[in-house]
Amino acid sequence: MATSKLNPKVDGFLRKAKNWKEEFEALREIVLDCDLTEDFKWMHPCYTFEDKNVVIIHGFKEYCALLFHKGSLLKDPHGILIQQTENVQAARQIRFTNVEQIQEMQLMIKEYIYEAIDVEKAGLQVEFKKTTEYTVPEELENKFVEIPELKEAFEALTPGRQRAYLFYFSGAKQSKTRDARIEKYLPNILDGKGLDD
Repeated sequence: MATSKLNPKVDGFLRKAKNWKEEFEALREIVLDCDLTEDFKWMHPCYTFEDKNVVIIHGFKEYCALLFHKGSLLKDPHGILIQQTENVQAARQIRFTNVEQIQEMQLMIKEYIYEAIDVEKAGLQVEFKKTTEYTVPEELENKFVEIPELKEAFEALTPGRQRAYLFYFSGAKQSKTRDARIEKYLPNILDGKGLDD
């Protein structure tokens, strides 16, 4: 591992890590061995190729992971890439629960990293679903009929804001919860605001 590639912010992150420290260090060594540039983004070690994000190291309660920014474009011959949630379109993770697992999978991990670098070299892009491809919950459709200006206001929102609302409203299992969520955010939608504005 070439020390000239080390980013002091990542050193600080590792010093403060309470969980997964040994695993993070092992992953860092593997990733840096693949000639990526170490950066620190979104409060985590991030590795880039020609300023393009390739992979990030992060930890959760039950596991730590390498997250490939364009993981959906990787072939995944070993079937180890995980889509975090059904709404995640591009990123995929390889999850680990101990340092031994990382050491055993070292060659496989590098194989995936090199393929991710090839994806960047080729300039490949993930084709994201369009907002129109998402299902509008029946409760929201009913509100559009009841309040025509709501439909106009919703359609005037940016595609990202529309998707955020559709994910949030559809995420409720019960109809009454979907109705309550829609009611709560009616003023925001009518004011042209997003879910978190």
